[in-house]
Amino acid sequence: MKSYLSELSRNNELLEVEVQVDPLYELAAVTKVAQKKSDEALLFPRVKGTDFPVVTNVYSSRKRLCELIGAGDENFCPAWNRLLNDFSEKSEESTRLRSERPEIIEGKLSDLPLITYHEKDVGPYLTSAIFIAKDPLTQVPNLSFHRSMYVNDNELRVRLGKTHDLAKYQHAAEKEGSALEAAILIGVSPSIFLAACASISKNSSELELASKIDDSPLDVYRAKTVDLEIPSETQIVIEGKILPNQRKPEGPFGEFMGYYVPTENNHVFEVSKVYWRKEAIFHSILCGSREDLTVLEAVTAGKIYRHLNSVLPGILDVSCSPAFMNTTIKIKQQYEGHSRQVLTAAFGADLDYNKAVFVVDDDIDITNMNEVIWAFLTRGRADTRTMVLRDVPGFYRDPNKDHWGRLGLDATKPFDRQTDFERKAVPGEGQIDLARFLKP
Repeated sequence: MKSYLSELSRNNELLEVEVQVDPLYELAAVTKVAQKKSDEALLFPRVKGTDFPVVTNVYSSRKRLCELIGAGDENFCPAWNRLLNDFSEKSEESTRLRSERPEIIEGKLSDLPLITYHEKDVGPYLTSAIFIAKDPLTQVPNLSFHRSMYVNDNELRVRLGKTHDLAKYQHAAEKEGSALEAAILIGVSPSIFLAACASISKNSSELELASKIDDSPLDVYRAKTVDLEIPSETQIVIEGKILPNQRKPEGPFGEFMGYYVPTENNHVFEVSKVYWRKEAIFHSILCGSREDLTVLEAVTAGKIYRHLNSVLPGILDVSCSPAFMNTTIKIKQQYEGHSRQVLTAAFGADLDYNKAVFVVDDDIDITNMNEVIWAFLTRGRADTRTMVLRDVPGFYRDPNKDHWGRLGLDATKPFDRQTDFERKAVPGEGQIDLARFLKP
């Protein structure tokens, strides 16, 4: 992460906050206002109550995500799909165990920045927490994001969704009456961060995927109190275990959908060791912000793109912007009814987030919902190009069924009347430099 932040600084993509900020609301408030103005990363060198600098907004730019996976002039989805296709879980050179740990400093949870983000949050949360744990059956390590509520120096509380791999591992360990060993990684390299976001085979390791993204072996070292290997460049590590048969109140917390999730009894993480690298940087994510959603949208779109390309031709790109529960698919129409098949296939590509799906032609910017809606409104009838699937389960945490049902909208041109919908163009528009024509 420190190397990547240096690169962002050289490219003028890192802003530094000049004054000390309070971790109680103020840091989040500055972050939110700054994100409205730009997608530059934001560094807080001085945070009240801690010696750690805090960085946020690191992954808010889709352009930066493309650069990290070597997309070049490609869109994210095709490049991400190619990377996953090339990824091999059998690579023997993917991780390289160091004989010694890097220089580390031991401390306690309360030494870290204890950031409270939203008005009704119960207290401080670790929002960039990446858990590493092993599948109890295969011993394959897994990386996954789970926000963690600070209770005291010995305890965090963690909300695990029933569809999450970590929840399945914990359930398997709990059936045997055992705790699940885990470590929390904060301030990881970009490759580890992206790998933790990926959906890959349960027999594959996200550590190996991170190695593939970097195109070099990943240095790891043995943890101090748990049987795990820690990526060497991780800034901050919290070791411990998720206790069996214990649930305690967690929340409320302002989550990624923009609302508060209520207090529920959730899992207990017992801390056994906290340590960090010299001059470590703490990574904070404002939940529901562009940093949070840009990555979620990109990897969800990549998953859907991958599925659609396996069953249908003509899939060019996918976007889940701007609300992650909507999907827009760009296609090159191959035959009459092609777009309807794409809609049908997309509903099954992601069972959590595909609440509304749009299909558009290749002349539409799928990251611009104004264009997507314009295409739907101008390229045909509203009644015959809308598909409603009733009573289909949606997001896994939805007791009131607010996310049940699916909506599909075909915003493509009629297949046999393509020329009727040719978009007007002004010659030379793309070459105009306004500075030549307007007064400064």
